[in-house]
Amino acid sequence: MREFEHGGDIYSFAQKLGISVDEVIDLSSNINFVKPKIDIDFNSLKIDSYPNYQKLYKEVAKYFGIKVENLELFNGATVAIDRVLSALRNCSRNCVIYSPAYLEYKRVAKKYNYEIFLFNRLEKIKRPPPKSVVIFINPSTPDGRFYDLKDLVKGWLNLDCKVIIDESFLEFYSMDESILQKIDDLDNLFIIKSMTKYFGSAGVRVGGLVSESSFIDRLKLQEPPWKISSFDSAYILSALEDSSFDKRSKEANQKSKESLKSAIKNHHLIKKIYPSSANFLLLELKIPAKEFQKRLLSSNIMVRECSNFDFLNQFFVRVAIKDWVLMERFIKAING
Repeated sequence: MREFEHGGDIYSFAQKLGISVDEVIDLSSNINFVKPKIDIDFNSLKIDSYPNYQKLYKEVAKYFGIKVENLELFNGATVAIDRVLSALRNCSRNCVIYSPAYLEYKRVAKKYNYEIFLFNRLEKIKRPPPKSVVIFINPSTPDGRFYDLKDLVKGWLNLDCKVIIDESFLEFYSMDESILQKIDDLDNLFIIKSMTKYFGSAGVRVGGLVSESSFIDRLKLQEPPWKISSFDSAYILSALEDSSFDKRSKEANQKSKESLKSAIKNHHLIKKIYPSSANFLLLELKIPAKEFQKRLLSSNIMVRECSNFDFLNQFFVRVAIKDWVLMERFIKAING
């Protein structure tokens, strides 16, 4: 794979196989297969004036249990990553990424000329150099492990580090485990939030950053006045009104994940299944990932080959959790 290539390119995959995108079973992209109930008529949406984000900020802040003044929203969490690393580059030239990690952090750190330190969190959580920008994804990707970071974050802050915690997959585990519930002081702490992974809407681009209010105020001065469309905003507001979604989502994801783990735990092609608190599983294979992927082509199934993640190799794949019908098709394909 290319250095910063991601999963989810269903269009190239479909073109390669000569099929329509609707025929692709995308297990490479970790987007929730459970969808919120959306009660909105997009045809009646008022789009002849510039959008106002007051209600969106209020409801998203309420959802995360924070104050509006501690929140900035962006056209997706990936943009939030870019903005916060841009803003912090004058504070430190050192960037520590506990890896393997979402590759956008490494790409953006390179873009802004940080000196990058990659620490293998699968082996040991090493101490970062003082005054570094520290990045940790929790639950992690591509393995989905949840870490209790309270003491680690306090230690990093005591080293005068700027600490970025990415909680894009936390809703699949428990919002009560957010670092926001464990550390009250947001000075030098920056939490990335996604509104697309859990709400199953990668095409809806809304992501957030939570930090102390003066930093958020400075960040807002650098932002364009209209950066989220009225369609994106309306979708998220409607999704947040679905009071049954969280229960439905957690139950369905957990059931599918546990059933899949049980079905493949002794599979002759799989060496190890990594514990996961998110909506995907990292598999270490006994055969190269490319060969494993070829076995899935006749079933139109994509999985994420993980060789471009730091500290992993060509024997790792990530499989997204979907409904049991699709999981059974995956099991059938690897058994064939």
